[in-house]
Amino acid sequence: MTDTESEHDGQEFVRLPTGPDGRIHEDQPTRAEVLDWWSERFGIGRDFLEEFSYWEKGRGKVWAFHADTDSPVRVEGLGMSVLRTRGDHWKPTTNAVQRFGTRAEKNVIHLTREQAAAFVAGHDQEIPWDGDWGYLIATHDIAGETEPLGVGLYLHGELRSQIPKGRRRDL
Repeated sequence: MTDTESEHDGQEFVRLPTGPDGRIHEDQPTRAEVLDWWSERFGIGRDFLEEFSYWEKGRGKVWAFHADTDSPVRVEGLGMSVLRTRGDHWKPTTNAVQRFGTRAEKNVIHLTREQAAAFVAGHDQEIPWDGDWGYLIATHDIAGETEPLGVGLYLHGELRSQIPKGRRRDL
């Protein structure tokens, strides 16, 4: 454990390091790893993602801020929560998918009207998908445009809605 790690209480935002040498704990992601993950998983271009500064508040909770400030900073929120990096599989947040998802070029599952209604209500569904398993961006056409609805987890032929309980809707 480094001196910085022992001082970091999880209540302040700390800018993600540019490389592994700047980590305050061994599993802290670097800025490059976050940009690579969004690019590799969803095909969202680094040129867009590089416009943001990336921060960690608490262990494994990554936020994006479309500006910059000194680090560390002790505030309740800074930008938008975009990624959870604890555990084996990184998980994008609903907010991030709804904000960045229109730029995704892969691991996007397009839902019919009925499937979309079930998805935003929080229901799991058996849906055929020939792409990668794991976290997907679920989309549906709204007013003639394809819009991201949220995060789904696809395993064994089933799309599991990851819409937070407080944001679920019956349509």
